[in-house]
Amino acid sequence: MPNRDRVENMSNNITKFIRLAAILLAATLSFAPCPAMAQDIGLPGPSQQVRPAPSATDPSALPKYTAPVPVAPGEGITDEHYRLGISDKLKITVYGEDDLSGEFVVDSTGQIQLPLVGQVKAANLTLHEFKAEVVAALSDGYLKDPKVSVEVLNYRPFYIMGEVNKPGEYPYENGLTVLSAIALAGGYTYRANDDKVYVRHNGESQEHTMPADSKTKILPGDIVRVPERIF
Repeated sequence: MPNRDRVENMSNNITKFIRLAAILLAATLSFAPCPAMAQDIGLPGPSQQVRPAPSATDPSALPKYTAPVPVAPGEGITDEHYRLGISDKLKITVYGEDDLSGEFVVDSTGQIQLPLVGQVKAANLTLHEFKAEVVAALSDGYLKDPKVSVEVLNYRPFYIMGEVNKPGEYPYENGLTVLSAIALAGGYTYRANDDKVYVRHNGESQEHTMPADSKTKILPGDIVRVPERIF
């Protein structure tokens, strides 16, 4: 009889195991969403494909670069009010004196090294003020009543940092906007806040919050920072 009891116990255990397996299988099948349910909860159904998230290097996701257009008076840089700074490149013409004329760059000390007269201050001066400095230097024992003209050939570069693909220094073009600057820097990263930028003008210590649109102008020497968006 002990053998009969052992067989019955074994049979009961097998029956319980089969029932438990059936319960687990039913629970697993009931968890799988049907196509309609998959759409309701945002999961792909059997015939749907999951689209990958857009890549930060996808050219279609980057703003297109548009060359700066001519700027109406008061909107861009006018040489009358523009103040010279380090890395500005000037064309200086001394009429009748080809050896004293040429193209010159404002050096790291804010001065320009001119033939014959040596260093002349340029940084933070308007073109009119700098021209007067050159005339005064040439009149001091070198030329009688010198005639001088000065024009900006290349403005000093601007800088862009933060959430752009290629941060760094870039040549300035008159009429440059925030969007053009971002495009020059390879466009936004996937973390970028594309609603605003922070701009620090040359010679200032504080940033200004500005909208990231085609109406926001960038000036020579500006430091543009694209912030990270808050998720």
